[in-house]
Amino acid sequence: MTAIDPTEPQALLAGLDNDQRVAAEALRGPVCVLAGAGTGKTRAITHRIAYGVATGTYAGNRVMALTFTNRAAAELRTRLRQLGAGQVAARTFHAAALSQLNFFWPQVVGGQVPALLDNKARLLGHAAEKLALKLDTATLRDVAAEIEWRKVSGLSIEQYSAKHRPIPDRLDREKVLDLQAGYEALKDERRQLDFEDVLLACAGMIESEPSVAMQVREQYRFFVVDEYQDVSPLQQQLLDLWLGDRRDLCVVGDASQTIYSFAGASSDYLLNFGHKHPDATVVRLEQNYRSTPQVVDTANRLMRGRAGALTLHAVHDGAGAIEPTVTGFTSDYAEARTVAAQVLEAIEGGTKPEDIAILYRVNVQAAAIETALADVGVSTKMRGSKRFFDLPEVRQALMALRGASVSITGEPLFKSVSDVLSSLGWSHHAPEAAGAVRDRWESLNAIMGLVDQAAPGTTLRQFSDELLERQAGQHEPNVSAVTLATLHSAKGLEWDTVFLIGVSEGLVPISYASGFEAIDEERRLLYVGITRARRRLFLSWSERGIRSTQPRERSRFLTEIGTRIPRAAGARSTSRSAPAAAG
Repeated sequence: MTAIDPTEPQALLAGLDNDQRVAAEALRGPVCVLAGAGTGKTRAITHRIAYGVATGTYAGNRVMALTFTNRAAAELRTRLRQLGAGQVAARTFHAAALSQLNFFWPQVVGGQVPALLDNKARLLGHAAEKLALKLDTATLRDVAAEIEWRKVSGLSIEQYSAKHRPIPDRLDREKVLDLQAGYEALKDERRQLDFEDVLLACAGMIESEPSVAMQVREQYRFFVVDEYQDVSPLQQQLLDLWLGDRRDLCVVGDASQTIYSFAGASSDYLLNFGHKHPDATVVRLEQNYRSTPQVVDTANRLMRGRAGALTLHAVHDGAGAIEPTVTGFTSDYAEARTVAAQVLEAIEGGTKPEDIAILYRVNVQAAAIETALADVGVSTKMRGSKRFFDLPEVRQALMALRGASVSITGEPLFKSVSDVLSSLGWSHHAPEAAGAVRDRWESLNAIMGLVDQAAPGTTLRQFSDELLERQAGQHEPNVSAVTLATLHSAKGLEWDTVFLIGVSEGLVPISYASGFEAIDEERRLLYVGITRARRRLFLSWSERGIRSTQPRERSRFLTEIGTRIPRAAGARSTSRSAPAAAG
């Protein structure tokens, strides 16, 4: 794309649909753009900003475009530059706050801004030592996550104590509170700030120092917030302080894609925007340019009747598209092998590997699918997390197994591996709560699952050699590869063909999701996965998980959407076939 001539602002509106154009022309006052998946929201808001600059409504250097990830901020900057609005600041909340903190701290406090803490778990470990607590890294990471949730929710330690949040394994509530207090004391003693402190300190300066508030509000007059459904109470507080009594705020979001409530995000600010600003211009973007009518129809059925859900309408005519399918399997490994075969068939049929994604709920599901794809010679790349064999707990386990293989001989493979992994924290029963401790257990349990797949008579040495070979093979560079990603890390991306695996009770929704709100977040997570597909969507589930003795059931969400999705040939699913209808 070439840069738009700023002397021809109407050219910025020419390629927009009617609703996008309404959003782009609403340049003043509060504006709320409710934008469904695949409806061109980034196009709408970047053209809106560029149009405001081109018409002289905005001075580009007085506009702040805010989002939540560095990747999204970079995308905004690139598009704005191409549209002739390169002087607009497009940043994450944290980047904007840190910039202001670096500028004002020497004036208000004196000296340099305290050093930024890059690892809460390490400092928490020091706090634990002072309390004579021996905690592993996974437990410390779970406590760190609770600190982050408390701070973005705007709570003191005392207020947090009344919230009855889940307690990490091996700790009680008092120890969690003591750890948090010890962490804050050590951080202050060492003159450090953590990630959330950057927002808190910036907000504190604006709130308490009139001169800081005046300078900030003089610099930035117009605000645009993308992915507004993901804003936290702390981010909303900072946004309100940046705005002051001004009203030039445009927010963009989709309540159906709120998938970070566990981290403190709330869609309430998006859904209640019209109540807070009764005169706001509200625009709904529901024309889906990404997916076929069949995919859009599936997404709509999943979200029908949910609060704030938009009804998508596919622009694609559906020619040559296929119905999404639901397939049931006897086990995770049978599912992985079949999906790998389907991926290989698609590639041999002309689909580029980079146009295919396999999405799943939790990282540990990657183990079986990575192995199955490697077996058929398909290269993969991972998004949003480390590869299974590169996870710290897996690397530790491989080293321990390799070491034990020197001295252990003659024992059944299951006993040898279970003894080694038990020394690293594996047990026959999973921890009940979510978090790093549960993730670690799942990773070790996946290794136990690989024991079940080993040939009879495999020795511990042979087993560990095979695991190390798998690990080494993953370091080969991939140029054209199939994407493996969790549902969370797939947000904002799209592929021609999407395989959504593990859509069963216990995974989607996840086993520790309890209560209406938690289950509804799982629904939204599945919606995000479905709407990543442009042309082909395959959903699957299995009756038995890794080393599980309990049979699984297909996800309740498949029951809701499956009455018009045909099951694949030979599938164990109970969904019925019916003619498709355009979304």
